[in-house]
This record gives sequence, C-alpha cells and structure tokens, in this order.
Amino acid sequence: MFSDTDCDYSSPTPHARLPSLNALRCFEAAARLESFSRAAAELHVTHGAISRSVRLLEQDLGVALFERRSRRVFLTEPGRLLAEAVRDGLELMHVATQKLRRETRQKRRVVISCEPTLLMRWLIPRWADFRSRYSDIDFHLVAGGGPFSFDAGLDLAIRRNDFMWPTHYHSSPLFEEQVGPVCRPDKVTEWFHRDGASTTLSDGATLLQTRTRPDAWHEWSAATGKLMPKGPALSFEHFYFSLQAAVAGLGVAIGPWHLVKDDIQTGVLSAPMGFAQDGSVYCLLAPAPLPLESMEQQLLEWLRQV
Repeated sequence: MFSDTDCDYSSPTPHARLPSLNALRCFEAAARLESFSRAAAELHVTHGAISRSVRLLEQDLGVALFERRSRRVFLTEPGRLLAEAVRDGLELMHVATQKLRRETRQKRRVVISCEPTLLMRWLIPRWADFRSRYSDIDFHLVAGGGPFSFDAGLDLAIRRNDFMWPTHYHSSPLFEEQVGPVCRPDKVTEWFHRDGASTTLSDGATLLQTRTRPDAWHEWSAATGKLMPKGPALSFEHFYFSLQAAVAGLGVAIGPWHLVKDDIQTGVLSAPMGFAQDGSVYCLLAPAPLPLESMEQQLLEWLRQV
C-alpha cells in the first residue's frame, strides 16, 4: 500500500515545470520595451495576445510582473528579476543557435562548365587562386564543349563563340582567341625555315590535327594569309591530344595562346611564327546579368586577368 507521499521522483511537479516559453518571450519584449503595443509590433502579434500572455504568466507565478498606470506599464521588482533571467536565457539560446547554423550551414554549390582543353591546360592550373577567395562556396568544374543548357544544373559556362547559344543567355567576353603553330623546341630547325625576316613551315612538317577542331589549320591560314603546308597529317580525337603530341615531338599543332602559354614560357613548346587572332572570342555565359560585387562578377574580372 502506498501513502500520499509516495511518488515518482522523475515526474514534473507544478513547482518544477517552466512557464510557457511563448509567454516568456512576450513578457521579455514587453519588459524591454516597457510597452505592450510596441512588443506586439515587434513580435507581429496583437496587443491582446501580449496582454493575455503576461496575465497567464502572472497567474502561473502568483506575482504581479507589471504595475499598470495610466495606460502604461512598469516592471515590479519580481518582474525585473524575471526579465533579467529571461533576457540572459534568450541570449544564450541565440548565441548557441547562431553557432550551430554556422557550423552546419551547407556550402553554396556553383557548377562551372568549361571547354575541356581550356579547363585542363589553363583554368585548373590557376584555379586555386580564385577558389581561396571563396572558401564558403563549393565550386564544381565540369568539362563540356559546344551547346549546353542552364536547365541541366549549370550555373556558369566558358565557351568559344563558334556556335549559336540562346539569345537570352548573358554573355561577357573574356579574351580573343590567338593561334599559332607550335612544336617542341628541338624540332624548330627541322620543320621551320627562315627566309629573310619571315618564318615559314616546311612542307615536310607533320601537321597535327584534331576531330574537335578540324578547321584549326585552315582558320590559322585565313587569319595570317599564309599558305597551308603540304606535309603529312596526323589526326587525334581531342584537341588536348594534338598538343601533347606536339610536346612529344610528333609534329606541329595549332596552339591557341591560352592553351600553350605555360609551355611556351617554360620552354616545353616553341611558337616560331608567333600568334594571330582568328576572329573568335571566349565568353563567360550566365543565365542572367551578373550582379555587381557578386562572386560571378569577381570571377569574370579574375578570368580576364589571368
């Protein structure tokens, strides 16, 4: 048999439970602003909702929290004691939740599509510099050439204007394409010869061609007014392979400046005839105009400088 004093010590008693958190929030605003009306405006509730919450809190605690005089309210001593405690508690909760949000916030993901050889030989070797400025963004670089759709999950794209893209895409020019014959330095005297002030390709030079840019040699010829050499040709599937074949000494490739400038500067490749603009332009494409001071605008300016 159990007496009236026997109980489960884990069960809440009327004196152990906390008042309504919503009522405490309404009380804190009213105490801080010393006005039920201003508290209602701050919390986007009615004046009556603040008044009822405070009245229920006073009934629950058994004390008057405000002294009401001439349509104004003033904290009583118990009210002042409770207001300080509630304010400190809400501040602790605010600090904790802000910390958790910062720690668990997902990084913004930005997907950038770039033509494969430009991505491999120009953008990736320089990318760490830009990426370090936006450590809170998850950049995802993908290789892609030619037509595309932003509906496929892309945020930005870098393309050469050798195809038509939708008129509503926003296009920002990056740089003009400059091309020239390139080969390994120790092959220059074998495949090129000088005639006075000009340098020409020997007919015996092997021309490295690629399926992805089959007209590269013809475009260079049209841009420079120089005749196509009559040497043998060696074809590859992708543009990158033709440049690697030039590095390997297999022949002479058409090298766009941005794709070969690192190899030219380090002496891996040589460009005996220099470079000429072929009339095409690389652009940064976006689904809408780039907002000022945005990451996208900063990326555009960075791409134009590197």
